Amino acid sequence: MTSQARLKTFLSWDLSKKASVADHSAREIPSSASGALEAFADGNMAEELPLYRSYKRRWYGLCALMLLNLMASWCWLTFAPISNSVAAFYHLSSESPVNWLATVILFGYGLASVPCAFVLNRRGVKTSMLISAILLIVGNWIRVVGAKCNDGKGSFGVLMLGQIIIGFGQPFALNAPSYFSDMWFTSNSRISANALASLSNPLGGAIGQLVSPILVTKPDEFPDMILYIAIIGTVVSLPTLFVPGRPPLPPCPSSATPKFAFNKSVKLLLYNRRFVIVFILFSVLVGFFNSFSSLINQIMEPYGYTSDDAGIDGAVMILAGLVFSAIVSPILDRTHSFLLAIRIQIPVISVCYICLIFTQTKSQQLAGPYIVSGVLGAASFSLLPVALEWVQEQVFPISPELTSSILWVGGNFLGGIFIIIMDALKAPPNEGDPPGNMTRALIFQAVVAAAVIPLPFILGNREQTRNRRVELDAEMGRPRPNNHDERLLEI
Repeated sequence: MTSQARLKTFLSWDLSKKASVADHSAREIPSSASGALEAFADGNMAEELPLYRSYKRRWYGLCALMLLNLMASWCWLTFAPISNSVAAFYHLSSESPVNWLATVILFGYGLASVPCAFVLNRRGVKTSMLISAILLIVGNWIRVVGAKCNDGKGSFGVLMLGQIIIGFGQPFALNAPSYFSDMWFTSNSRISANALASLSNPLGGAIGQLVSPILVTKPDEFPDMILYIAIIGTVVSLPTLFVPGRPPLPPCPSSATPKFAFNKSVKLLLYNRRFVIVFILFSVLVGFFNSFSSLINQIMEPYGYTSDDAGIDGAVMILAGLVFSAIVSPILDRTHSFLLAIRIQIPVISVCYICLIFTQTKSQQLAGPYIVSGVLGAASFSLLPVALEWVQEQVFPISPELTSSILWVGGNFLGGIFIIIMDALKAPPNEGDPPGNMTRALIFQAVVAAAVIPLPFILGNREQTRNRRVELDAEMGRPRPNNHDERLLEI
């Protein structure tokens, strides 16, 4: 049997057996996909599929994508660990307006994610990255104007405008890793590739948590910090100009498989039970991670902790997550035990949110906050690429840019909502023990996080949750006579 026929047979049998990726009445491959597969089987294309090749240049593109995600997150969390200094510089009556500097990015992300999905689907990952780079550069320099105009007094409104533009640029980078890994990497390296690109975003947050308190020890130093970040952001965006658009040849059969049409994919996802469950899990847990990262200084400050303490706590959470993900991701690339990892990580994350209620104390001990934040970061960060790739395994051949965009929209939108709710639950400055504490906000966070613990256990059994791309690549890669022209090559 030729490889064209093997590909058609595998997909046709799999889709009919499982009643499509949406588990409802749509049982046929869309015309675009079926037409391509018919061409394979009917011999209208070459007798054999082309070589599958992994190009070294994919690492350059991945590094450029990592830099964009790192910078976008640094801009998002620039103000979180120094919220009191920002409020003092702009003579604000409270820190609540400062919280909106993080919130508008999350909402801007949601608004821009729809056009981002179309850009990725129609124009590709390079165009998406260029748009992100341009918006990040423009937003950063508008922030500089907002910090230095009016004879050095600044304009909070202009600063907010810069944040909104950066928010519009974020999804064009953060939604791209799943699409990029599907296009350039094989099934044995997609988790690691997605982890590197996606987790560079929270790495940028860690840099922000550490650097902002160092650069701003008093309010007058705030404008210079914004200028430094704008210069760095401009420099790290330049490599995007030289990112390759797409590989000349696909790395594996699943990358070469035609995807469902965009409109059809949206309808299928709405009826896919497993996708909806993961969407809820992803949205809630990413939302709480975003809100906790944005409010960490205000959570710790009432107990006497300093901005440096809060910044280190946020950095510990992020760096622990990066280290643990670096260990776990290659293992999962080999074992493909995605669902088992999800069922372990989500209860751990929820328990950590419960523990956060009790970690801040008037004794200002740091062991409790640092340990819980470290475990929370390790579980959260290792979950992120696993969830993104596992969902794509379940809904394949739906395009990965659509699934990742929907998941990230949910996480960022709920993150903005959670910041507003948790800020509203904050005790007034002259009330509470201690005054201004956020205990009620942490209880709200813990209750909602605990409520989603059962969801990963109703995703289905092993047969219902097969890894479709992994199985396709394994099927097409089985040894057979005269298969010398389909070896995986490194160029």
